[in-house]
Amino acid sequence: MTSAPTSEVAAIRWLAAPSSTSWLEQAIARPQELLIDHAHCERKAAGAALQLMFRYPSSEALAQALSPLAQEELEHFDRVLDLLQRRGIALRPLPAPAYGARLAGEIRRQEPLRQLDSFLVAGLIEARSHERMALLAEHSPDAELRLLYGDLLASEARHFGLYWVLCEHHWSREVIIPRLKALAAVEIEALSGSLEHPEDVRMHSVGVAAG
Repeated sequence: MTSAPTSEVAAIRWLAAPSSTSWLEQAIARPQELLIDHAHCERKAAGAALQLMFRYPSSEALAQALSPLAQEELEHFDRVLDLLQRRGIALRPLPAPAYGARLAGEIRRQEPLRQLDSFLVAGLIEARSHERMALLAEHSPDAELRLLYGDLLASEARHFGLYWVLCEHHWSREVIIPRLKALAAVEIEALSGSLEHPEDVRMHSVGVAAG
C-alpha cells in the first residue's frame, strides 16, 4: 500500500476548531477514565475499519489499506491495556459521549455517498484523536502517559491520512472538500457545550475552543 505524501495530507484541514483548554484540564485531572476510554476507542477504531472491509468485500484495495490499520489499532489497544493492567486499573465499560453517534448519524445511506461519508467520519475521528493525544503528549504531568501518547501520534496521523487517500481514490477534491467541511461543522457541534460531571471526561467528550 502506498500512502499519500505527508505534505498532501497536512494540507487538508480536517478539524474546524481546536480542543479547548478546559477539555485538556479535565483530561489531565482524570487520567484513569481517559485511559480506559482510550482503550475502548482503539478497539472501536479497529472495528470501524473491519466493518468497512465487510461492507465492501469485493474491494481488494480497501482490504489492503484497512487490514493493516485495524491490526495497528488493536496493537494500540494492547498497549493501553497493558498499561492499565500494570497500574491495577480494570478495563470496565464507560458511558460513551454522544460524539460518535452524532457523526454516524450524518452518514448518508445511499451508495456511493455512504462510502464517502464513512471515510470522512472515520478520518475526522482519527484527526480529533491525534489532536488531543498531541495535547496530552505535551502537557500531561505523567511522564509515562506523555510517552504513550507521543508514541502513538505518528500512526494516528497516518490513519486519518489513509482515509483521505481512500476518498481521493474514488472522488475529486471538488466533491470531497465541501462534504468534509459540512461534517467538520457537525463534529464541532458534537463537541460543543460543557461537561457536567468531571468523571465523564473522554477522549471525545465536549470541549472545543470558541471560534
